Amino acid sequence: MTTVGKMLVQSLADHGVSAMWGVVGDALNPITDALRQEPRIRWIGVRHEEAGAFAAGAQSQLTGRIGVCMGTVGPGSLHLLNGLYDAKKSHTPVLAICGQVPSAEMGSDYHQEVDNDAVFRDVSVFSRTITDPAQFPYLLELAVNAAYARNGVAVLTLPGDVAGRELPHGTQEPRFVSQHPPVTPDAGALGAVAAVLNGADTVTMLVGSGARPARDEVLATAETLAAPMVLTLKGKETLERDNDYQVGQTGLIGNPAAQHALTHGDVLLMVGTDFPYRDWYPKGKTVVQIDHEGMRIGRRTHVDHALVGDARTTLAALLPLLRAKPSREHLTASRERYTSWSDRQHHLADPGYDSSVVGRVRKQFDNRERAIRPEVLAAAIDRHAADDAVFTSDTGMSTVWLARFVTLRGNRQLLGSYNLGSMANALPHALGAAQLDPTRQTIAFCGDGGLTMLMGELLTVAAYDLPVKVFVFNNSRLGMVKLEQEQGGIPEFGTVLKNPDLAGVARACGIHAVRVEHPDQVDAAVRDALAHAGPVLLDVVTNAEEIVIPPKPTVSQAWGFAIAKIEETLISAHDVDEKA
Repeated sequence: MTTVGKMLVQSLADHGVSAMWGVVGDALNPITDALRQEPRIRWIGVRHEEAGAFAAGAQSQLTGRIGVCMGTVGPGSLHLLNGLYDAKKSHTPVLAICGQVPSAEMGSDYHQEVDNDAVFRDVSVFSRTITDPAQFPYLLELAVNAAYARNGVAVLTLPGDVAGRELPHGTQEPRFVSQHPPVTPDAGALGAVAAVLNGADTVTMLVGSGARPARDEVLATAETLAAPMVLTLKGKETLERDNDYQVGQTGLIGNPAAQHALTHGDVLLMVGTDFPYRDWYPKGKTVVQIDHEGMRIGRRTHVDHALVGDARTTLAALLPLLRAKPSREHLTASRERYTSWSDRQHHLADPGYDSSVVGRVRKQFDNRERAIRPEVLAAAIDRHAADDAVFTSDTGMSTVWLARFVTLRGNRQLLGSYNLGSMANALPHALGAAQLDPTRQTIAFCGDGGLTMLMGELLTVAAYDLPVKVFVFNNSRLGMVKLEQEQGGIPEFGTVLKNPDLAGVARACGIHAVRVEHPDQVDAAVRDALAHAGPVLLDVVTNAEEIVIPPKPTVSQAWGFAIAKIEETLISAHDVDEKA
């Protein structure tokens, strides 16, 4: 005989789950007692359930296996929501176990009672409340299978009295199906697309994370079509390294070479991407889209030819039908622009840049305080990080610096809230990665705003000795919001952050930490941090005025930025006069 709680824990352990994340509490007690007796699963008690959901989602993304988090009755479960939405938008399987009031009190507006099935309906692909132990095995099986089949979040709500009850004699343990065969389009559709690609003078590829398992096929397609390859941020992993066709990213974090490639291709071939920003798609092109989810076809830009299928098997079937392009001029021109832009960017990563002739002029506009340029920090991390490091990044400017200065060479992997766009994800994502494999470098690119939003998780790092390397781009600003305001002609407002000594806070939590305030100190500090055996926080004071120019700046953006800067100067001068 066994209880519902024990079967839950045993079934997940048998499936290979190595960690469960959350905060313990009343309704979860039968489950946490089962966890106490199960050596195969490590319980990680976070300081906020949101972080636990982020961590579970990170583990799912890195392994392709289900991640698991828990929240107890009412507020405990509600706190999971943001992290679960991140998993939903990242299309990764996560199981959330939510506590509930005693079953006899359900529906009575009992203390802390929340209708979980209603609350989690939008975020989940499956959500059920278990009211009888006999339901449990098949509902758990349905929940996990649904999460795998639809790459999403499944929620099971368990009243504490049900979780502690015994199952009927002879109850079979659930079995989970995690494998789903790839789909290949029919021959007629493949032939039509091949005719379009063969007939085009120039082709540009836009490639995303869905194409990562198809690296060889993607590179072969680019070679045959002499096509420059624009990568989405999530496509950098696997596809950026040793790739003579890629020209970086488009969008606000992108570069002019990628925009040139998109503009000058007659046909746009989209592979495994759901890049969301409509304004950055080229106009007037013939568009081909390959995606295993038919519902994603055409929802970002008009698509002329659709191939619904797995990227790897679809490209493998398409390649024999393609003819090599006689001219490589389009590819060569795009790559030359990309190389030139990259070289200019890396000048900013020189710690001595502000002392150069050009730097002395530029710093009068965007670095009068001579703070550390964030490019210096990002480039140093790229230089010293291991070739199999896992990188996480907060939403905002820290993601810009990672996108531009970190190359995902070797077996490096990347995690971020790139679809939901949540703040504060980098540290909890890093928790999940570090728990999976403590011998592998886990590097968090944190903004000071993101870190301080869930700063309590530094205590989780210390409590479980998770060897996370936390690099804080500390510009005392909500940097991306500041940039958005200025490009719209609005002087920055509400973006300034009054931070404590973040290295001091980390040391108080029991973490080795160093504060860096001079460009010449950055390289050695990064090297030492990455060589340290345990967790580290590097608090780097970076330039708040760093200018990030989008790939296709408009006159209105430039004018708005100029107006905002003038107003900021006037406001600053007024404040000085008032204080005088």
